[in-house]
Amino acid sequence: MRLALLPFLLAPLIAPLTAQAATTLSVCTEASPEGFDVVQYNSLTTTNASADVLMNRLVDYDAHTRKLVPSLAESWTVRPDGLTYDFKLRSGVKFHTTDYFKPTRELNADDVVFSFQRMLDPANPWHKVAVQGFPHAQSMQLPALIKKIEAPDANTVRFTLDHPDATFLATLSMGFASVYSSEYMAQLMKAGTPEKLNSQPIGTGPFIFKRFQKDAVVRYEANPHYFAGKPGVDALVYAITPDANVRLQRIKQNECQIALSPKPLDVAEASKDPALKVEKTDAFMTAFLAINSQHPPLDKPEVRQAINLAFDKPTYLKAVFEGSAKAANGPFPPNTWGYASELPGYKLDIAKAKDLLAKAGLKDGFSTTVWTRPTGSTLNPNPNLGAQLLQADLAKIGIKAEIKVIEWGELIRRAKAGEHDLLFMGWAGDNGDPDNFLTPQFSCAAVQSGTNFARYCDKELDTLIREGKTTSDQDKRSKIYQKAQALIQQQALWLPLAHPTAATLTRKGVAGYSVSPFGRQDFSKVTVK
Repeated sequence: MRLALLPFLLAPLIAPLTAQAATTLSVCTEASPEGFDVVQYNSLTTTNASADVLMNRLVDYDAHTRKLVPSLAESWTVRPDGLTYDFKLRSGVKFHTTDYFKPTRELNADDVVFSFQRMLDPANPWHKVAVQGFPHAQSMQLPALIKKIEAPDANTVRFTLDHPDATFLATLSMGFASVYSSEYMAQLMKAGTPEKLNSQPIGTGPFIFKRFQKDAVVRYEANPHYFAGKPGVDALVYAITPDANVRLQRIKQNECQIALSPKPLDVAEASKDPALKVEKTDAFMTAFLAINSQHPPLDKPEVRQAINLAFDKPTYLKAVFEGSAKAANGPFPPNTWGYASELPGYKLDIAKAKDLLAKAGLKDGFSTTVWTRPTGSTLNPNPNLGAQLLQADLAKIGIKAEIKVIEWGELIRRAKAGEHDLLFMGWAGDNGDPDNFLTPQFSCAAVQSGTNFARYCDKELDTLIREGKTTSDQDKRSKIYQKAQALIQQQALWLPLAHPTAATLTRKGVAGYSVSPFGRQDFSKVTVK
C-alpha cells in the first residue's frame, strides 16, 4: 500500500521542478542520509548527500587517471623520511553563505587544523559532542598515526606523522576528511547548539544546503562562488525514492534526470529507451555476508567455513544480480592491485559443510539470524530474495536462520554496535588503495569503531595490515596483502558475494556526468537540456 502510494506522495515535491529542467537537476536516490556531519558516519548514502556535494578535501582521487589530484590544497610536499607533509592551500576559497551562517573570511589553515583536531583530540570540545563518534578516523587509526597538525602560516598546513604510512595521502581524499568552517563551528558552540552541524551543514563545495525532509527530499542550490567554477545547474534535488521500480518510472517521466542504483533488469529496460542513457563501470566494491565472529557458535572457524560451503553462489548471482556482477572470492575487487587471484575459495559442498558442523559439536545445527535491508542498492539489488536463498541453503545443513529486515539507517547503527549474527553488507573503496578494504573492515581498531562487521580482532592479521602501510613499494605491499587475504579466507570472516557493475540511469539531455567505480557522486559539471 505504501509503495503503491509513493509516486503520488512525492509528486508535489518533484513536479514543480520539471518546469525548470534546464536549470534544476533532480536525482532519484535510494535512501535518506543518516545526517550531514559526514565524519560521524560511514555509509555511502550519507557521503553522497554531504561530502560529495557540500564539501571538499585537501586532495581528490581521480578514478580515471588513478592519481591523487589537488583540491583545497593546490600542491603538497613530503619529506624524505615520509613523516612530514606540507600542504599549500588554494587561495580565494569561500565557505557557503546561508540564512544561518555568514562567513567573515575565506578558508585558511585554521579550518583544516580544526577539522582534524576535532576527530583526533579527545580534549577538543567538538570531539565530545559527536554522538556517533568518528568511525572512519578511528578505524583508519588516525589518532595513532598523526602526531601533530599545525599551521606554519595561513595558507600552509603541516601534518607530522608518528610513522610512515603509504596510505596517508589517499586517506585524505575520503569523504570523512572533508574540511569544515571553524568559524561556523565556533558560532554553533557559542550558541550551545553544536547538534545543528548535523542538520545545517556548511562547506566549500559546489552546492549549498537548503532543506532536508527525511525519506522525501534534499534540496541544494548552486554555489556561485565555487572555486572550480559555478555548477552547470542552478539547483540540485535528491528525490529519495527507495523502490528501484519507482526510480525507473520517475526518470522515464522526467521527474528525475538521474536515477542511482538501478536493478539489473531496469538497466536492460533503460538501454532500450531512446530517452535514456545507461552509464556503467566496473565497481571498486564488494558485496558480502559478514559473519559476526563474536557471537557463538559463529566464533568457531569451522562454523563460518560451513556457511561458506553451504551457499550456492552461482544461483545467488544469477537470481539477485541477474548476470551483472562477478563472483567474489575475498574482500578485494579483481581490479585492485594486490588482488590474490590464486586463492581456492569455497565451492558448494553440503557434505563437507555438515562434517565441519559435526566437528564443531553442532551436528544437529543451530539457530541464528540474517539481517538485510528492505530496499535494493548497487551492492544488493534484491535483498529479500538474497536472504531467502541464504536461508534455504543454510537449512540444508541444519542451520535455522530467521530473516530480519531492518531499515537502512537503523541497520547500520545496530550493525556497528555488533548486534547482528549474519549481515548482508557491502563495501566501496573510495580512495584507490587496497588497504581501504582491510583497515576499515578487518583491523582491531575497526572493531572498536564499528566498521569491522566481522568483529574479528587477530594479532597476525592486524600485523599484516599494519605492515602493508609501512612501505610505498607496491610489490612488497601486494605480497603482504595476499597473505592477509589468505588468512581472511581461511578464517571465513565473510561469505564474499559479488563485485557488481556500477550503473546509473540518465536522461539523454544530461551531459557531464560520469559514474564512479567508488559510488561517489560529482554533479558539479552536469548540465541538463
